[in-house]
Amino acid sequence: MALLRLTLHHAKPYWVWVVAVVVLQFLSTMASLKLPSLNAEIIDKGITLGDIDFIWSTGGVMLLVSFGQLLAAVLAVYCGARVAMSVGRDLRREVYRKVDSLSTLEATKFGAGTLITRGTNDVQQVQMLVLMTMNFMISAPIMMVGGVVMALQEDAGMSWLVWASVSILAVIVGFLVWLLLPLFRQMQGRVDDINSVLREQIMGIRVVRAFVREPFEEERYAVANKNITNISVRVGNVFVLMFPVIMMVLHFATAAVLWVGGHRVDAGDIQIGSLTAFLAYLLQILIAVMMGVFMVMMIPRAVVCAERIRELLDTESTLKFPATEKVETPFNGRIEFDGVTFGFPGAELPVIKNMSFVAEPGKTTAIIGSTGSGKTTLLGLILRLFDPQEGSVTVDGVPMSALTRSQLAATMGLVPQRAYLFGGTIASNLRFGKADASDEELWEALRVAQGESFVREKEKGLDEPVSQGGTSVSGGQRQRLSIARALVAKPRVYLFDDSFSALDVATDARLRAALPEATAGATTIIVAQRVSTITDADQILVIEDGELVGRGTHHELLESNSVYQEIVRSQLTESEVA
Repeated sequence: MALLRLTLHHAKPYWVWVVAVVVLQFLSTMASLKLPSLNAEIIDKGITLGDIDFIWSTGGVMLLVSFGQLLAAVLAVYCGARVAMSVGRDLRREVYRKVDSLSTLEATKFGAGTLITRGTNDVQQVQMLVLMTMNFMISAPIMMVGGVVMALQEDAGMSWLVWASVSILAVIVGFLVWLLLPLFRQMQGRVDDINSVLREQIMGIRVVRAFVREPFEEERYAVANKNITNISVRVGNVFVLMFPVIMMVLHFATAAVLWVGGHRVDAGDIQIGSLTAFLAYLLQILIAVMMGVFMVMMIPRAVVCAERIRELLDTESTLKFPATEKVETPFNGRIEFDGVTFGFPGAELPVIKNMSFVAEPGKTTAIIGSTGSGKTTLLGLILRLFDPQEGSVTVDGVPMSALTRSQLAATMGLVPQRAYLFGGTIASNLRFGKADASDEELWEALRVAQGESFVREKEKGLDEPVSQGGTSVSGGQRQRLSIARALVAKPRVYLFDDSFSALDVATDARLRAALPEATAGATTIIVAQRVSTITDADQILVIEDGELVGRGTHHELLESNSVYQEIVRSQLTESEVA
């Protein structure tokens, strides 16, 4: 049902092409069915009676029919290809949009490997089934029914051979489909597994090499590769069995027709031309069945793929954004948490517990705490990557849920913990948040982010190519470019998620000195591990196990908060603390 719903829904816009395919396939099939009958007439009326004029005239008709059949077949394939490729394109677009709309929770639940597989391999399987259906599945039943009718017209006495051959093939096909359906379901799961392993290894290649874990990772990949190989071999074994059996049925049917038909010709019940035509029609019927078998062998895998695609498309995101702007885009950027509690599905304890604070415009709010205390999750709630289970998060008094995606993007500027650059150029990455930014704006952002010098040293400057993920630059350069990207967008709220960790102390100091001027008037929230990064913050929030355990300036917390004191002592010497 999932396959039928998916294909019908996406083929509906191309109904004109579908109708054209059906008409052309019908004309092509009827023309091919007419040829054996004309050939029988040439044998019985032309060759047997020696009527040369009849042979030429009927042969000319056969030639015209053949050309018509060829033209109709070519046009049918063209129209069918248009439909199939369009369905595949639309499916990929819908899958991409759905993945793009999923919240972090849903995307994590599926996993990157299976999302990639569903948007590529699964869609391709459905697309190929549509293509084969347009080319073969429409003509196969027409040829089968038409072949039976034409064969009975030639000699009804041998009709039992047709029914026996078709029945045997139908039983064989049904058994093979029963074997293949669970195998194809397992195969798509194995494709997910090998994609996940390969993606993880490529993204973590530096860690793998740093810890000399190549043998272990090779073994992981070998296991995933062996699993998909084993299931593919089992599928291949069924295919290997299928074609010899079908050919055996085909040859036995041919031998039976010649045996029975020979006796009927000898008895004078039918003519040689009619026997030849009957044999040709039987072969056409069996070929139509073989075409159907070929299609049926594709259906189980396409059914599994369609179910996986349907599962993804039917997934409702837990985050609902307004379709149109119902409130004005926040101008000041005042962020307020009021009794916010949040926990991930399945977790025993919440990550954020009863969190309340205000981040004012024109001021810097720093968040510090031990690893796993919930700092990044806090920023995720501001960005509305997920919604709080209790309490509210507002910007300028407006709930985050009232903002559209574009409003949220215009308000928030994120520098993530793990700096990520996209394939393209330095300029295209910097313009990610503001497509119409001028070169002067880019250079100004680079100057503040302390990235101007190394970009000017590049041969092509702003047009220097950047590889996917930013692997063509160092970690510190990647981090500075990520900071510059946020500065170019000029949002009302800047979110720095431990964004200075890859910078040396001198660069970090220069960057912190330049940031206040560039972010003047905006709300700045900095998540940091390094105390020296946040000593000048207007407000420091100390988080432990998801709870707010301290709030104040650096000096206030040094005097009154034991958790902050412990963090400071672990990083600074006594003289630096003093």
